[in-house]
Amino acid sequence: MANVRTTSRSIDPIWEQVQEEAHQAIVDEPLLGGLVHSSLLHHATFERALSYRLALKLSSGEMSEQLIAEIADAAYVRNPALGLAARADLAAVYDRDPACHRLMQPLLYFKGFQAVQAHRVANALWREGRADLAYFIQMRTSEMFGIDIHPGATIGQGIMIDHAHSIVIGETAVVGDNVSMLHSVTLGGTGKEDDDRHPKIGDGVLIGAGAHVLGNISIGQCCRIAAGSVVLEDVPPMKTVAGVPARIVGEAGCSQPSISMDQLLRGSMIE
Repeated sequence: MANVRTTSRSIDPIWEQVQEEAHQAIVDEPLLGGLVHSSLLHHATFERALSYRLALKLSSGEMSEQLIAEIADAAYVRNPALGLAARADLAAVYDRDPACHRLMQPLLYFKGFQAVQAHRVANALWREGRADLAYFIQMRTSEMFGIDIHPGATIGQGIMIDHAHSIVIGETAVVGDNVSMLHSVTLGGTGKEDDDRHPKIGDGVLIGAGAHVLGNISIGQCCRIAAGSVVLEDVPPMKTVAGVPARIVGEAGCSQPSISMDQLLRGSMIE
């Protein structure tokens, strides 16, 4: 029997679906053909498309699109985990945001997703000791998207930031995996300390709009922080906190608050 020679190819279902959606988008709206081709279909990989999109958004008279794209491309090559985390973020937005109907939408239109990916590149540069370049990416991300994440902050994967206006995350903050937050969230310090001074957010936490979590405190996994709350103390896992200052008002209400996105405080919780 003759030997059958097989060749393997990279399987990337996220990227393949994005490309399928891109082709259909051009059929549905031909006027977007140039945008969709240049941003998605022109690129061989998901990472290359991300680099291009970030470069288009973050470039300025101070630094060209080509240079930013090269910086991002190199970061993805040196750190394959960045691309994997971006895919997890994309899937999270698609799964949790009812306004997201296609995987290509966050790549093209959602500033929360794009800002988190810019931060991932900045954080990679920060960890390599290239602080000034990381600060530049942070500055442009803040100017373009209205989201200020210090390049030193540690961000997990599967992150969904909905609406994403006025997000602030400090240098020593740690955000776990599968966290969801809405606009105007602050993970900040409480003064002029120059050490470990920012919150540690556990996996699966849901942070409501306008919530402020301040100081070197820990929020346990799968907690819910109600909109407008100011959290100043540690919170055990699987709890709901609300108020100014925030207090525990009940259990989390489900096993995965960040995925269910249920922000309602029922009567029994606040009696």
